[in-house]
Amino acid sequence: MTQRLIIRNGLFAQLQEGAAHTTSKGYMVVEQDRIVYIGETLPEAYEQGEVEYIDGKGLFFMPGLINTHGHAAMSLLRGYGDDMVLQSWLQEKMWPMEAKFTGNDVYWGTALSVIEMLKGGTTLFVDMYDHMDQVAKVSEESGIRAALMRGAIGLCSEEVQLMKLNEAVQLAKDWNGQANGRITTLLAPHAPYTCPPAFIEKFVEAAHELDLMLHTHMSETAAEVEQNVKEYGLRPVAHLEKLGLFSRPSFIAHGVHLNDEEIATLAKYNVGVSHNPGSNLKLASGIARVVELQRAGVVVSLGTDGAASNNNLDMFEEMRLAALIHKGVSGDPTAVPAADAMRMATVNGARTLHMNDVGLLQAGMKADFIAVNIDQPHLYPHTDLVSHMVYSASAKDVQHVWVDGNQVVKNGECLTMDEERIKHEAEQCFRNLLER
Repeated sequence: MTQRLIIRNGLFAQLQEGAAHTTSKGYMVVEQDRIVYIGETLPEAYEQGEVEYIDGKGLFFMPGLINTHGHAAMSLLRGYGDDMVLQSWLQEKMWPMEAKFTGNDVYWGTALSVIEMLKGGTTLFVDMYDHMDQVAKVSEESGIRAALMRGAIGLCSEEVQLMKLNEAVQLAKDWNGQANGRITTLLAPHAPYTCPPAFIEKFVEAAHELDLMLHTHMSETAAEVEQNVKEYGLRPVAHLEKLGLFSRPSFIAHGVHLNDEEIATLAKYNVGVSHNPGSNLKLASGIARVVELQRAGVVVSLGTDGAASNNNLDMFEEMRLAALIHKGVSGDPTAVPAADAMRMATVNGARTLHMNDVGLLQAGMKADFIAVNIDQPHLYPHTDLVSHMVYSASAKDVQHVWVDGNQVVKNGECLTMDEERIKHEAEQCFRNLLER
């Protein structure tokens, strides 16, 4: 890593919360793992010593994208069970195949996802799965930032439940703060409909002991909500509130089927929502009430979910879907403006994870940023580049990526991972799964 990196002649996305978005021109200076300066002119002091210069001509610099919900190893099942209802998709296709996964499968499936995410401008991803030590290894080796947790389904014996809880706690202890601080850990009971109440309470207790955040799937489908009411006499939000899950910093994935009272409860406890528009549309789960959530003060971020239900990990596509869907269902073209969609994919992801030093381009922030090639026909004329990133761009337009001050993608090629080997190994893993 160069001691100091100076980007000159750059165009930079400015997305400070509560302010109109702007595009600033000039310079950005990175020292070690931090942005130390951004401005129209360059103070002479920064040009002293060992310096690497990058010409920003034809590029648009923006914060790295933050994917707040996914299952990276499920890239091995991309296209394996499409056009199905969620419960059938899980019970008939996903769970039987996932039961065959080995640590080796998870390693290569995760590597396939991470290289896709890095090349597409995602610098931080949240992952909930099994064999999570393998996910952590890929994260460490690749240079990406990661928030990791062992997802635990509790539909099993108490003995197996205890094993899963112990694995989740051990992962949290072993990996929190590793990879020079790029890896953080959380705890994750899978969902209220897959985890008995006592099992969820054990995770809450462990989260208090270890001072960790909690994450879970919730209210993804109407059937899930109805099942919760039938089994426990409560809708999922009141159920998790009763079990104490919101007594810890927490966020939920999906939150598609929420009523006004539930939205108010999430706001009360500062529970974030990872909005997964692509996955929710593909599985016909419904459309989350994002406008109402934001109006209530709930922090809404964006996630892709796994590549088996999306079927890509393109956060530009999620931004575009988030901006368009809510216009369409509300009849209000101002419902989710482009800048709000970009905030969902960047700084809102950081706020969801209670990270104060990623998600924006400004002095003091971690140097997690990307450069998009705007010298392309579909991004001309350069009227509003934030708008272009949401409505016109895609992951394929990302040219360079930095995480923690290290360049991990250069001219569209990943510098930290062997793409040809990863593709070969992932294909072989899938073929082996079919034969097991």
